Amino acid sequence: MTEQVNLDEIELEPDYKPSEDEPYMNDKQLAYYRRKLLDWRSQIVEDTTHARESMNDSENQADELDRASLESDRYTELRTVEREQRLLSKIDAALRRIDNGEFGYCEVTGEPIGVRRLDARPVATMSIEAKEAQERQERQMAED
Repeated sequence: MTEQVNLDEIELEPDYKPSEDEPYMNDKQLAYYRRKLLDWRSQIVEDTTHARESMNDSENQADELDRASLESDRYTELRTVEREQRLLSKIDAALRRIDNGEFGYCEVTGEPIGVRRLDARPVATMSIEAKEAQERQERQMAED
């Protein structure tokens, strides 16, 4: 039985980036992605909290154009908050995959997703090839 490592205790150099030259999804890489996801999550929570607070600030605008502009801004902020809430769900799912030992592997093929793709999109669940195949299939279904 393998002993689980506490990824929060792993020291990473400030300039560390996962490399194709090291063993895939080793503890250091997992610690890196875990921190990246947690930092991203914290930033989103902070941003959405600020956005919600600004939406709740009730400003009585006497001018019709000012009220319309405020409503438009609030609608845009609300859509952003909703999008970020969906992203939080994806981040939480990625963190669970790290805990389960499934992070970094395509949910369709089981093949490695790759450190470059994960660095760009740490919530990715599919390899580029599987994602492209899915998108082609979706386009074909939309055309029919």
